[in-house]
Amino acid sequence: MTHIYEVHPIESERHNMPYAPGIRVDGGCSLLFISGATSSPLYHKHPHVPEEHIQPHDIREQARRVFNNIKMVLDAQNLTFRHIVKVTRYLTDMREMDDLNAVQKEFFGDWKPASTTVCVNNLSSPGARVEVEAIAVIPADSGK
Repeated sequence: MTHIYEVHPIESERHNMPYAPGIRVDGGCSLLFISGATSSPLYHKHPHVPEEHIQPHDIREQARRVFNNIKMVLDAQNLTFRHIVKVTRYLTDMREMDDLNAVQKEFFGDWKPASTTVCVNNLSSPGARVEVEAIAVIPADSGK
C-alpha cells in the first residue's frame, strides 16, 4: 500500500504555509508527470491559432482553467489532486501569487503538495499569466 505524507519540520507552523516543504511517499508506486497547463484548452492546434487562446483577464479564472486542465489528466488516470506531490507554478506577475494560492486551495482542499513558484516574462499562450505543471503518485494498489 502506498502512503503519501506532508513533511513539516515545524508542525506548529503548518497553517502558515500554502504548500508542504516536503512530501514523503512510502510503498510501491508509479509517477505521473503532468505537462504545464495554461488557461488555453488542453488540446489545441500547433502552430497556435489565436482564436483558441483567448485568455480571461481575471487571474483567478485563468487559474481555475489551469487546474481544470490538470484535473482532466488526473481523471483520465482515476486520480485526484490528493495524488499530486509536486507542483511547479509559473506566474508573469508575482503579485498574483495570493490569488493563485486561493484558487489552488479550491482544488486541493487541505492537501498541500511540495511547490515551487517562478516568475517568468511570458508563457506559451499570448495573454496567459499562469502555468502549472505537476507530478502525481499512482499507488501500486490503484489497478492502473
